[in-house]
Amino acid sequence: MRKLTFAVAVAAAMGAAALAGPASAAPGIPAGVTAPDAVTHVQMTPMERRMERRAMRRHMERRMERRAVRRHMERRMMRRHMMRNM
Repeated sequence: MRKLTFAVAVAAAMGAAALAGPASAAPGIPAGVTAPDAVTHVQMTPMERRMERRAMRRHMERRMERRAVRRHMERRMMRRHMMRNM
């Protein structure tokens, strides 16, 4: 009896949700307002492109520098460890 009551309640809730209409992805926006269908393409200016490339280059250089320093320290520590065991 308990399962039947629960099933009826779930079915009623689902039916009410279906009658309420489609759910909006942004509930704060009124139902009549929709996004434009056309997507506008925004092209980067040469200055923006140059700034982005320079930022990426700096990021890569710093990353490579950190890796080189870490490798150098690992090699030093390995050498010290080997010399201490002799």
